[in-house]
Amino acid sequence: MRVAVTGAGGRLGRALIAALEEAAFVGPSGPLAWGRESFDLDAPERITAVLDRDRPETVVHAAAWTDVDGCARQPELAIARNATATGILAEACAARGLDLIVVSTNEVFDGRRTDGRGYAPTDPTNPINAYGASKLAGERTALAAYGRDGQAAAAGGGRNTGDGAGSLGIVRTAWLFGPPGNDFPAKILSAAERANAAAEPLRLVADETGSPTYSVDLAEAITELIGGAAIDGIHHLVNGGAVSRAGWARELLRQARVNVATEDVPASTWPRVSTPPAWAVLAPTALPGNEPMRPWPMALADYLPSLLRQRSAAGSRG
Repeated sequence: MRVAVTGAGGRLGRALIAALEEAAFVGPSGPLAWGRESFDLDAPERITAVLDRDRPETVVHAAAWTDVDGCARQPELAIARNATATGILAEACAARGLDLIVVSTNEVFDGRRTDGRGYAPTDPTNPINAYGASKLAGERTALAAYGRDGQAAAAGGGRNTGDGAGSLGIVRTAWLFGPPGNDFPAKILSAAERANAAAEPLRLVADETGSPTYSVDLAEAITELIGGAAIDGIHHLVNGGAVSRAGWARELLRQARVNVATEDVPASTWPRVSTPPAWAVLAPTALPGNEPMRPWPMALADYLPSLLRQRSAAGSRG
């Protein structure tokens, strides 16, 4: 199977290429790593020539404009990059009968639920920021291109087997972390250093709760969907467990053996252009093998050694 990945140079894109290189169904030629030169969010119409040139059977659309504050400042650009470009790609893939996976976000939900349950695919969407709105619009353009009904897709069905458009999967995830760094764990470790140097407590946001998700685990889960012929529908793929930003940071500091005083604060301590959902927890959906993704602390423990090595190397160069 020929599988192409848009945004192959990004956090998830790199992990997807690595996971697909190990997948037996991809074959010896490996996956197609499409960077900006192959699929540019600002010039998406070029994708038709790339599809005809490379002839993939499945496309994983991991490219996106994920600068949530940037999206808030320029909502029209967010729609162009995260919705219009997705629709153009989806229409081109559907016209060729290709399978497509569109990577989306927990921020399609408003985060206002208080019952302690994670959002399921069947829960109503209601984004409260421009990034979430643009990603939801991208989901809808893809569903329209494939002639799918959104409610049926959310319920695990909705495949239109008579149009030859191929399978469409929407994968929502949350709080992604992993190589190459510059993620939440890396920023917390840097902030802890600064706090210790200033003899001040490290202030941690306690009123945002989510599902930390390791890019490597997410990539393997998406690969499992492809290999298990289980692409169709809306999938919530996150590591197990829910935690506040503060709780995530403290577990990171514990595992990294960093001793720093901490203080819980509300997210409003740092005003932002964009408003993130306070409850960013997704209820995970089943994978073909029925094995859930592992708990996030275990995934963090796997990631931490490489992150610490990276930071050590950067420090020695500095």
